[in-house]
Amino acid sequence: DGFQGKTLVIGGDGRFYNREVIQKAIAIAAGNGFGKVMVGQGGILSTPAASNIIRKYKTFGGIILSASHNPGGPHEDFGIKYNAGNGGPAPEKITDAIFAKSKEIKSFKIADIGEIDIDTIGTVKAGDMTVEIFDPVKDYAELMESLFDFEALRKLFKSGFRMRFDAMHAVTGPYAKEILERRLGA
Repeated sequence: DGFQGKTLVIGGDGRFYNREVIQKAIAIAAGNGFGKVMVGQGGILSTPAASNIIRKYKTFGGIILSASHNPGGPHEDFGIKYNAGNGGPAPEKITDAIFAKSKEIKSFKIADIGEIDIDTIGTVKAGDMTVEIFDPVKDYAELMESLFDFEALRKLFKSGFRMRFDAMHAVTGPYAKEILERRLGA
């Protein structure tokens, strides 16, 4: 209740079941009256990028599928995080309330909307709800460019400066490619 017309951000780090859980989350959001769901293309969305989208577009919050800092699943390799409307992790009082409610679930609302193409950027209707598939890197790269002196960094890389980037098996590869290679010329 209370979700009528609100916008929810959904994405994850691409681990197994990422795509399947996103489809279910979209259908549950539609069944509960959300007006719009924003999904990172291919279901990919890093936690910092999700936080940025939540703040920039003033959404209700976001569901981030990642075991990073939130191990779940049988082998601690799948987790679900909820970031609040301020873009940050939900406070413990909210996560405790969600957990308590989850133990009382006897039924839930889910819309029969079929599978949504999460690979193609654009907007589609899912019942009464809009689903927007967006470039998960663009807004985050623009945020980084607004926070750091990219011109100075470009000059640094042109001077012969070398670095090594290790994404540590995370979802940050596409972000690094856009920022370091395309925008900074590394």
